[in-house]
Amino acid sequence: MLKRFSISLEEQLLERFDAYISEHGYVNRSEAVRDLIRKEFVGAEWEQDGEVAGVITLVFNHHQALLQEKITEIQHDYYTLITSTTHVHMDHDNCLEVIIVKGQASLIRELAEKMIALRGVKNGNLTMTSTGHHLH
Repeated sequence: MLKRFSISLEEQLLERFDAYISEHGYVNRSEAVRDLIRKEFVGAEWEQDGEVAGVITLVFNHHQALLQEKITEIQHDYYTLITSTTHVHMDHDNCLEVIIVKGQASLIRELAEKMIALRGVKNGNLTMTSTGHHLH
């Protein structure tokens, strides 16, 4: 069930918000506000160390000695968090690994940090999301 409410904003803030809506392709202000509220709730789930989901992305040099073995070993240490892993050979030297995770927020952060910190990892990122249970 949808409920209506109104908010008051300074003109400059509303202009910036309307520009944000346009840049991000929202159809209307309501959908943009809903998404911003959901993002805050997802952030709260992570801060409260709840059951969350996420994606860890790694770009690394596969020529780095023992790097792939270290990545695999860390993943085995946290296997209960890992739902799926995809490994892509980007070119002769570089690989992309995408790891979909679900579990306790602090453990997912720990897993991501351990892999991202490995020598030879050129770029790493943890994208945090929700399991969706608390987002209605």
